[in-house]
Amino acid sequence: MQSLSMIENWPVPTAAAAVVRADGSVAGSHGPVDHRFPLASVTKPLAAYAALVAYEEGAVELDEPAGPEGSTVRHLLAHTSGLAFDEQRIMAEPGNRRLYSNTGFEALGDHIAKATDIPFAEYLRQAVLVPLGMTATDLPGSPAKDGVSTVSDLVRFAAELQAPQLLDPRTVAEATAVVHPGLAGVLPGYGHQRPNDWGLGFEIRAAKSPHWTGSASSPRTFGHFGQSGTFLWVDPDARLACVALTDRAFGPWAVEAWPAFTDAVLAEASGR
Repeated sequence: MQSLSMIENWPVPTAAAAVVRADGSVAGSHGPVDHRFPLASVTKPLAAYAALVAYEEGAVELDEPAGPEGSTVRHLLAHTSGLAFDEQRIMAEPGNRRLYSNTGFEALGDHIAKATDIPFAEYLRQAVLVPLGMTATDLPGSPAKDGVSTVSDLVRFAAELQAPQLLDPRTVAEATAVVHPGLAGVLPGYGHQRPNDWGLGFEIRAAKSPHWTGSASSPRTFGHFGQSGTFLWVDPDARLACVALTDRAFGPWAVEAWPAFTDAVLAEASGR
């Protein structure tokens, strides 16, 4: 895909990207797809997927207590537990606000580790990474932000999200639909959003503006971006997913470059 060559103009030392069709085939790639990049918050969808495997295996229930008092596994996944962004402080009653929280995902990892008697990084490896053949991916720290991976590996995850093999497709549909609709909150880097829609570990585009996806992205688009200059989106209406990894921190350059890139990918894929 010619549109992928746009990453050559991004002001970053290293970038790689790929587009994955709904049938799992790779529509195109560009750059060093086997280079390992820090994922930052693109770690969260991987951690969420492991949590959903734990749910389907019966190790946890989505509505069992986890995190602060009154919070559940579902609240932690949907950023509605009330926990602060990066500290053990309760900012709201569970279910009342969309408070994006690294601390919440760390509490989720701890909860699953206790429920399964397996360290969370190892559970993620066994539940998601090994079955998908993601051999270059690991989690050396926080399930909120410390994953390391390659475009080649995340292509496999993007294919799984579009045609689930590890999870029941109904579970993935629930995870990528809005949980606790109508809640406002801050989308990091993009300010207050009303509503700030989120699923179970996946951000949902809906009608958010501004946003890191494109103007042509469907409201059902879901995924995540990371402060290390990374993103993964799936657009179910376009039947397409895209991964882009860089080694420059998110900032104004990304706010400017990413939407135009996504729109170009969608336009090329649809033949426009």
